[in-house]
Amino acid sequence: MKSPVRKMFDGIASRYDFLNHFLSCYQDVLWRRFCCKRLKKMMGAELRDEMPGLLGKTPLSEMPRGLNKVRLLDLCGGTGDFANTFRKIFESGRKCACKCVSQNGASRVETSRDFVVDPAVIGDFSYGMLAEVKPKKIDAHAVQLDAMKMPFAERQFDVILNGFGMRNVPDARGALMESYRVLDEGGYLCVLEFFSPRNLFNKFFYKVLAPLFIPVMGAFFSGKRDAYEYLVNSIIRFLPVDQFCKMAEECGFEVRQVKMFDGGISFGVFLRKPGKA
Repeated sequence: MKSPVRKMFDGIASRYDFLNHFLSCYQDVLWRRFCCKRLKKMMGAELRDEMPGLLGKTPLSEMPRGLNKVRLLDLCGGTGDFANTFRKIFESGRKCACKCVSQNGASRVETSRDFVVDPAVIGDFSYGMLAEVKPKKIDAHAVQLDAMKMPFAERQFDVILNGFGMRNVPDARGALMESYRVLDEGGYLCVLEFFSPRNLFNKFFYKVLAPLFIPVMGAFFSGKRDAYEYLVNSIIRFLPVDQFCKMAEECGFEVRQVKMFDGGISFGVFLRKPGKA
């Protein structure tokens, strides 16, 4: 039987991206871009530190193919916005033309990039959300799944993104532990989320302003006022960011960075699974 929350997300799927952008004044687009750029910087620096003999001053784009390949899971990925942004950021930047010789002896020139991203896996419990991935023509596989019990073997991914989905999981600790299981050693989990407000500005925003305008705008554009009342309430009920980070550490993660956006309206939490020196 379909859960009420899943049914709610199925019902707003067609307007989900538009309302995310509209209600955040397109700040959500900038938040995702920042997270992906920061991940790229962190991973590039670690790759250079791990292989100084090979790299030296060599740009990442000139490394042997495979060393800079990224296996990506966009967990609670909805319509795939985060995965799409990740690919654009990670496969942009410096390029190098490399002359290669094929098996039949013919030479050709290939262009490589800083990172090569495998077709992403976009996982979500809402089939309605995942149905919106295909029209975007994202290089990804959409998979309906439970974030607390994923159908993947251990260490399958190098990066897991979770944008505005962790607070919708019934058991955040269970989702963290499962993410740890499927993440490879040295891999990153990036959680972009609206955490429970703690300072005066955020308490005023989420407890006074947001309940007034977010459900009204949501109802006007989607006809689903209850879904946007749920949005506001889910933020207030969720963990504050410091408690979430403590929970992540208890699950085995290293907290690499916590980035506050717009006075604490949202946060980007960068977690790493230890293992590779």
